[in-house]
Amino acid sequence: MTPITIRDVRTILTAPAGIRLIVVKIETSEPGLTGVGCATFTQRHHAVAAAIERHLRPLLLGRDVSRIEDLWQMMMVNAYWRNGPVLNNAVSGVDMALWDIAGKRAGMPLYALFGGRCREAAALYRHADGASPAEVGDQVLQLVEQGFHYVRCQMGGYGGRGHRLHTPAGAQPGAYYDPYRYARSVPPMLEHVRSLVGFDVELLHDIHERLPPPLAIQLARAVEPYQLFFLEDPLAPEQISWFQALRQQTSTPIAMGELWVNPTEWLPLVTAGLIDFTRAHISAIGGITPARKMAAVCELCSVRTAWHGPGDVSPVGHAANLHLDLSAPNFGVQECYPFPDELREVFPGCPEIRDGFMIPNDQPGLGIDVDERLAARFPCVDTIDEWTQARWPDGSQARP
Repeated sequence: MTPITIRDVRTILTAPAGIRLIVVKIETSEPGLTGVGCATFTQRHHAVAAAIERHLRPLLLGRDVSRIEDLWQMMMVNAYWRNGPVLNNAVSGVDMALWDIAGKRAGMPLYALFGGRCREAAALYRHADGASPAEVGDQVLQLVEQGFHYVRCQMGGYGGRGHRLHTPAGAQPGAYYDPYRYARSVPPMLEHVRSLVGFDVELLHDIHERLPPPLAIQLARAVEPYQLFFLEDPLAPEQISWFQALRQQTSTPIAMGELWVNPTEWLPLVTAGLIDFTRAHISAIGGITPARKMAAVCELCSVRTAWHGPGDVSPVGHAANLHLDLSAPNFGVQECYPFPDELREVFPGCPEIRDGFMIPNDQPGLGIDVDERLAARFPCVDTIDEWTQARWPDGSQARP
């Protein structure tokens, strides 16, 4: 039988909700058979697009679309150097599109190819944010009223905003915050929220690698009375050696991983039982192929999945998350970004969000597409992001 081959690989850059998204579209030798994938690295969208168009496309033209694993391995090592976010996202866009094509050829949604449903829908968590405990509490109540059972509580974003800081003259511009003031502010905020919703709603919090390791451990211990579902990204990927001390000193469940790009960052944490949830951004690790392997290792080690799902994951990426959520026995919870009307128009087939759950549409493959004509109406705008220029009060650069 003549194989179906890759006829073209294209990138689509679009920002319907004001966030730069990168989508890959693969056209095949079979008329009308295409696949889409997410390659979104919003802070370096041009670099990812160039990697796809100038390097992966020539490598892939004419290749058999059914050889997903072989093509993934080839794309990862063909540059010799590997495991960086630009290349991984480029590979992910292709990998997801190939899986989308596989599902369409089989006439099955991807979760069916992965072994079928383990659940009917994926439980979601939404973000509540505010300038004060009262504002955060009000948002939590609104989300609970909408049917969400899991809510992430932040106060002033990551690390807090609006603090009056004592900074030296000539300090460089950036997103300033005080890590000690931030750490002290979280327990009172959670105490207020618990006074409103009790313990029947699951609460989460994201440190976002904003604290020195000893202070992160202090905060993880301080929030124990509020019984978080998990505390997210307490440490940076480079601080693996601190996780043993974190685990020994707190019972707060730990979620980790949205900055992971290399298996050596997560494998020691998972196999040693030092985290409870994997928070990987699946396009940053290279797509569906490595995400399925990560989920399988996590299942063996009693670690649950909670894939990264903010606004800088395209709806195609959210659909991929959902298929993994439905088919993985060790699924925990899924981060949710509500799709505004512009996104739903550009990406027909967006998963449905109802009563705190994400529900698949059961179409073959990923079940989602991109309207290229509409996508072109929302071009990506080049800007310099300030929030990633985080600084401590003395002006020094902070992570992330």
